[in-house]
Amino acid sequence: MSRIGNQPIELKDDVEFSIDADNVITVKGSEGNDTLKVDDSISVEEKDGELIVSRSSEEQSQRALHGLYRTLISNMIEGVTEGYKKELELRGVGYRASISNGVLEMTLGFSHPIYFVAPDGVDIEVETKGRKNPTIIISGINKELVGQVSAKIRSLRPPEPYKGKGIRYVGEWVRRKAGKSAAKA
Repeated sequence: MSRIGNQPIELKDDVEFSIDADNVITVKGSEGNDTLKVDDSISVEEKDGELIVSRSSEEQSQRALHGLYRTLISNMIEGVTEGYKKELELRGVGYRASISNGVLEMTLGFSHPIYFVAPDGVDIEVETKGRKNPTIIISGINKELVGQVSAKIRSLRPPEPYKGKGIRYVGEWVRRKAGKSAAKA
């Protein structure tokens, strides 16, 4: 029994849903369109404005895929209607970010600037006005791709535990360590 896989997915009014003969699902919405190739053992049906995901047998591999594909389809529908967004914050003296010609340029305390080109389907913005620290906003319709790009940018200079300098998610709490204590004479 799959608790997640058996839950129906609600189709919103502005979402177009179609399935090919090759088990390729296409979802179109106001933000864009997305496709997903579903395993042959999983079937997806549309009934009364809801999608129902089912599996053909009770094998362990198919039970695992049942909940996975239900969640992936649900994420696709949410992505094409609302989109996904992650915000990263740069903390540190002299840490800056800017965008020129679609390339993110960051100064992160190294001897050279770091350039990052966003993949297709991901938009990157830099917001500096009204904030103490520059903020990088990553948005797109694919949840996996948005998370992967934000994790890649964060890995360029992860927050260190002594002063908290680095790139972190907005609202992320970084555990701080005590530094060296002065030797008593």
